[in-house]
Amino acid sequence: MKSTFTGIDSVPAAPEVAVVVDVLRAFTVAACAFRGGAERIVFASTREEALELKARHPGWPAFQDGAPLPGFDLANSPARLRSLDVRGRTIVQKTTAGTAGALAASGAGLLLCASFAVAGATAELLRGVAPDEVTFVVTGDGGRAEEDRACAEYIAARVGRAAAGPEPYLDRARRSDAAARLAEGVRRGFAGVHPEDVALCLEADTASFAMVAARTDGHLVLRPAGRPAG
Repeated sequence: MKSTFTGIDSVPAAPEVAVVVDVLRAFTVAACAFRGGAERIVFASTREEALELKARHPGWPAFQDGAPLPGFDLANSPARLRSLDVRGRTIVQKTTAGTAGALAASGAGLLLCASFAVAGATAELLRGVAPDEVTFVVTGDGGRAEEDRACAEYIAARVGRAAAGPEPYLDRARRSDAAARLAEGVRRGFAGVHPEDVALCLEADTASFAMVAARTDGHLVLRPAGRPAG
């Protein structure tokens, strides 16, 4: 399997397989939501679209990144997600990196979204599919985010060798600029950031499922692998 690493702006029009990586924090939140029983996640391209979807479907909580905004239920924090009951629910998510990367790669034959939480399960799915090439989309910092690149490289390593360990990759993520920015946000008391967010995002292989995105009813929808569309 050939692995190619790119940023959002350089995603090929129709890659065979794309793995969109956002560790801090969109796809860690997504993995936590599915572990908590969420049914599916609908990606919105703008905050306005996210709020419109929520307005049309009052039972759908809406998540966004950055500081908390009126109308949204969560500011993309895996630790704060624990206070929400998402069992059986559809979630709307809009972020500047993860969901934007997924939408950019939506022409892929197979589209996966990943963080360290689902890295092992994602690698297992890729081994089963056995594609010739996988395009890893590093979503943070214009394609230069060390935590996303490290996670992508860990997944690629696990495809080739199932016993590959996460620690060297997690260490790179711990020392990333994004982790430092979140830690600084905690120190400065920024809303929407929780002291446990970084640690939760850097727990590897805690989910037994990969996350697959596909178009449904005009929207890009994320589900745990194996869960039927609908």
